[in-house]
Amino acid sequence: MTSRRSNHSRRRDLKMTEKKERQEGFERGKAVLDAVDGAAGAKVIDALGDISPELGHQIVAWGFGEIYSRPGLEPRDRQLVTLGMLTALGGCEPQLDVHINAALNVGLTPQQIIEAFLHSAVYCGFPRALNATFTAKKVFAERGLLPVA
Repeated sequence: MTSRRSNHSRRRDLKMTEKKERQEGFERGKAVLDAVDGAAGAKVIDALGDISPELGHQIVAWGFGEIYSRPGLEPRDRQLVTLGMLTALGGCEPQLDVHINAALNVGLTPQQIIEAFLHSAVYCGFPRALNATFTAKKVFAERGLLPVA
């Protein structure tokens, strides 16, 4: 009887620990997400709430809590890499919109962002570079950053 109770207690304690770690990872990621993406990042996570809250949780806890918070790259460098990857993938204009805003938030200039898209044309083609550039134009217009010199 005692061993059954202690096994149950250990399982309950393990679940509580996992739940606490899950929440701590989410909170750590949320702080990074807020610092990098601001309201745009929160809007994406909120939009997932009624269809896939777990995807939103994983983006925050793993993507931002574990990956974006790692040492080795500064936030502006991470955004530059992200912009290049989203451009190369193609069809990611909504995510590019969020990450172009994030890139500006962490110190990249409009000129640097446009230069990154121009550079990407060599590796992933003009159509994808154009799509990224026009997404940037939309973001820059919304932020009053046009024309880009």
